[in-house]
Amino acid sequence: MTVLVVGGSGFLGTELVRQASVAGHSVAATFATRPCDGPEATWHRVDLRDGDRVDEIVASLAPCVVINASSGSANWAVTAEGSVRLAMTAAKYDCRLVHVSSDAVFSGTRVHYDESCRPDPVTPYGAAKAAAETGIRLLAPDAVIARTSLIIGGIQSEHVRLVHDLATGSRSGALFTDDVRCPVHADDLAAALLELAFTDACGVHHLAGADAVSRHRLGVLIAQRDGLDASRLPEGLRATTTLSGALDVRLDSRATQAKLRTRLRGVHEFL
Repeated sequence: MTVLVVGGSGFLGTELVRQASVAGHSVAATFATRPCDGPEATWHRVDLRDGDRVDEIVASLAPCVVINASSGSANWAVTAEGSVRLAMTAAKYDCRLVHVSSDAVFSGTRVHYDESCRPDPVTPYGAAKAAAETGIRLLAPDAVIARTSLIIGGIQSEHVRLVHDLATGSRSGALFTDDVRCPVHADDLAAALLELAFTDACGVHHLAGADAVSRHRLGVLIAQRDGLDASRLPEGLRATTTLSGALDVRLDSRATQAKLRTRLRGVHEFL
């Protein structure tokens, strides 16, 4: 069975490709700028803004599962419209769809969010992700929409790179003590997404780690793991800046975790 990983050259996408290949699936993956090295997948250049190209790839590959792990940031044409376009194409060719969404769809007003909570985004990126969710639920009601949080792993993770840069003084900035999330390890997240892909699950699922930590505390844990001087990590309060976005968003993943064999470890366990 063919698994198509959209955004396969990204941090999460790379792990999805690896795990799907190890599981014995035929894997195809898309990239926007350059493919990854390695024999695990066949690579295809795809821009989600190009509907004809999306249709061509899905039609030619006939995948049983499409996992959308692409990251268009706040680019509405990619993150919102592109994801909806992909959902339309998956439905057209009767492909199972797993769409990766984000805790950015929430404002942080209520802090704790389970799968029943409605999106109330406060950033352009969150709005694009929320719009994608709405379109997918209408066009592909059998799809899985998997919301996640900060994705942690090795140095390929943008959050880990930031900590390394701050600890070595190669980048300026601060890690906020009032900005709280529920980080998840890339290995766990990829395994959970693939597990959901091959079940009859549908609708919204939360896939985040069990521990809520501030960005600064996360940085300290990463620094300790990687042998860096955590005392060099600058700290601050996001509430005192002009940066937009939610402060404290904690995804409650217990309902989804109860359905999974894959265990979503907390950050205090995997770091």
